[in-house]
Amino acid sequence: MKRILAAIAILVSCRAFALDVNSLKVNHMTSPAGITDPEPTFSWITESDSHNAGQIACRIQVFDGRKKVWNSGRIAGSNSVAVPYAGKQLKSGTVYEWRVRVWDNEGTKSAWSSRARFITGLFNASEWQASWIEAPLTDASPLMRKEFSVSKKVKRALAFVTAHGLYEASLNGSKIGDAYLAPGYTSYDRHLQYQTYDVTDMIEEGENAFGLELARGWYLSNMGFVDPSVYKPNFEGTNIAALAQILITYQDGSKDVVVTDGSWKYSTGGILESTIYNGETFDAAKVQQGWNTPGFDDSQWQNVQEVEYGYDNLAPQDCEQVVTEQYVSPKELIETPAGELVIDFGQNLVGTEVLSFTGKPGQTIKISHAEYLDENGNFYTVNLRSAKALSTYICDGTPQEFSAKFTFYGFRYIKVEGMERDEINLDDFKAAVRFSNLEPAGSFRCSDERVNRLQSNIQWSQRGNFVDIPSDCPQRDERLGWTGDAEVFARTATFNRQTYAFYSKWLKDLAAEQFPGGEVTDIVPFVKNLVGAGHVGWADAATIIPWTLYMAYGDTKVLETQYSSMKKWVDCVIAQAGESCLWNTGWHYGDWLSYVEAGEKDGFQIATPNPISQQCHFANSADIMARTAEVLGNSADAEYYAGICTKAKEAFCREYLNEDGSLTANTQTAYILALVYDMLPENVRAAAAARLAENVEYYGHLTTGFLGTPHINRVLTENGYNHLAYRLLFNDTCPSWLYPVTMDATTIWERWNSMLPDHTIPDNGMNSFNHYSYGAIGDWLYRYVAGISELEPGFKTIRIKPYPGEGLTFAEAEETTPYGKAASAWRIEDDGRFVLEITVPFNTRAEVCVPAAEGAVVTKDGEAMTDYEYAGGYAVFNTGSGRYVFEVK
Repeated sequence: MKRILAAIAILVSCRAFALDVNSLKVNHMTSPAGITDPEPTFSWITESDSHNAGQIACRIQVFDGRKKVWNSGRIAGSNSVAVPYAGKQLKSGTVYEWRVRVWDNEGTKSAWSSRARFITGLFNASEWQASWIEAPLTDASPLMRKEFSVSKKVKRALAFVTAHGLYEASLNGSKIGDAYLAPGYTSYDRHLQYQTYDVTDMIEEGENAFGLELARGWYLSNMGFVDPSVYKPNFEGTNIAALAQILITYQDGSKDVVVTDGSWKYSTGGILESTIYNGETFDAAKVQQGWNTPGFDDSQWQNVQEVEYGYDNLAPQDCEQVVTEQYVSPKELIETPAGELVIDFGQNLVGTEVLSFTGKPGQTIKISHAEYLDENGNFYTVNLRSAKALSTYICDGTPQEFSAKFTFYGFRYIKVEGMERDEINLDDFKAAVRFSNLEPAGSFRCSDERVNRLQSNIQWSQRGNFVDIPSDCPQRDERLGWTGDAEVFARTATFNRQTYAFYSKWLKDLAAEQFPGGEVTDIVPFVKNLVGAGHVGWADAATIIPWTLYMAYGDTKVLETQYSSMKKWVDCVIAQAGESCLWNTGWHYGDWLSYVEAGEKDGFQIATPNPISQQCHFANSADIMARTAEVLGNSADAEYYAGICTKAKEAFCREYLNEDGSLTANTQTAYILALVYDMLPENVRAAAAARLAENVEYYGHLTTGFLGTPHINRVLTENGYNHLAYRLLFNDTCPSWLYPVTMDATTIWERWNSMLPDHTIPDNGMNSFNHYSYGAIGDWLYRYVAGISELEPGFKTIRIKPYPGEGLTFAEAEETTPYGKAASAWRIEDDGRFVLEITVPFNTRAEVCVPAAEGAVVTKDGEAMTDYEYAGGYAVFNTGSGRYVFEVK
């Protein structure tokens, strides 16, 4: 009997451990620091070895040390995404831990998850005891320091730091945290981030030194491609400034606070100059060794000045910080025909070089950065425009690790000056890849290595342009948050990386910068006197990106937060359209950078008239507004904006639809937008799709720009022209996605023809080789080639529907949804069998569409399935969680 009971116990134990709860997140981030949301949200992933498994209840516990501040009890329901906190009021500057367990639909209770933590920031501006301090503005980066004593055992110490400019904080000679470019790039006068750090283990009993090294950064660099003599910097103050405090809690319960105030001192050190565009100059001989350690002699330093900047615009960092994710080693040392010594890293990346070198006293090393070599094999920097992108290192005769600290570069190649060829050892060089620390989400792979390279290029361009904001390019005198680029790429971005917090932070600035009339600025943060606002496709980021995030992550908070901004933009367009509901006024970028050939071909057009793009986006944003209002329970707004959407579509048909079903503009983008935004009556959709297909067939390539490209393959696939979508994918001549791959591109280009087949580079002032917009094709690779998409917000219900095409024998993708890993992998065997292997996460369901002829024998895990729905060339199954293999013979 005892053996039987023991066996039962073992089985129960094994079953319990098969239900594993992990990947705990607060506000969609892992272990965030600086939370000031009074009701933060909790999310987790559960893994189970059972089929058709789901959560029926959960229980959450939150701890402040040993004290339990929330015990939710058993919460019935399947929700495991963004569950709101409902415990005791959270306290400022506190480290909390939490855990969760779940019950599944088989009645099994999981073990408690491992504990995760989050740190709260300062809930009220009055809790800032520190004063703003500043040093006179010079080219050199200031150092600021303060010593303090600790005489008791420390239980917890938290540092809160921000700056006008950029900062690196240190304690007792060691860098605090692993982030760079803090406090980030925001609309500083309305939204200045501070960072929260746990520095408990860095505090020493006895004497301590708190150090701050500052630089101009975005706040005080000349931002924007305009004449510096005309441009007025985008800030209120005139000096670099810092604000910081360390809250120390002792074991006996008492507290101390170390603050920035007039007792701090400043000087300068090794960084002689640092700006975003021009780069950084560092003199090793000017370094003040030990300046941020206790006992340093600062008698020759000057006193800082306290200033009154206030605290009202301060907000905690509510997204991931910029970090060094990896290092890339050089591939080759090249001596160019011009005699330049150039190092090739083999990958266009964003970050900075790292050089380990001793050198002679006074030896000056200059490192320039470039994305490409020109047609002659020489170092090419014309496309950087006025940006110098130059690191200058001055040696002092001692071993040094040189690396730019307060700027970043976009480069594959570096030109080294000031070192002889025999001094250059490739082992002494590496490239630090830096971008916002967003967790990977998805991967895609197929049987064509060129397409795999395209996917890699998309990933690298996203990383390179996600340096605290979604920028257009990372190398030239721009690096700005263009709303149009961010909007067209957002769907692909959510597949590649966990972007909820990243975009949410940026959207707050979008709303803050919005004009009184509702116009959304072309770039966010906005650079005054540079560009305008209210342009089609660009301003629609206000509606499209929040809805994209909601569908990807299933959290309504982003809709709630952005609702007013979304509404202002749609109302702005309504006012311009007037009673006719026809928006056809104003200047717009339109289908930016569409491919243009000399002349037109037999009645086809390439350039799409802006009013057509305007009307399609107007209807789409009104539709998003209606759906958002419905999700948030605002029925009056839902009805109103649904009506506006209908009127906008009717106006489109009156103005731009001919009796024969053609559009007044016979362009690819016109038909794409009309179809993807459902502007046409059902009875003419097929004719419109046929005209699009005819246009693609005639040209033999796409002619689309920023607005049409993200949707062209989707529209072709959904309307029965999947073969043309694949033809566009596999085209490797200009214009196409694979043409840059044939030209050794390792990132996405800004222009279809950024480089010509003979390797000449058009002498154009706007030609980036790292520009993710055309990488929006990635969305189609995930959703249609591999076949993973969400039917319900957050992938609560998933559709797995691959669209195989001629030229591929297999394709596979994985996506970490809010509920766990979803996967789809199909292959065509040598004998013609089609095999589809899928993974459906715990707590979700899937509609699985298997390509098959009507009446075909489809097996599921080896069992013949003849009783299934058949629709449009697919055998359709509904299934719960688990791993399954479908096969069509």
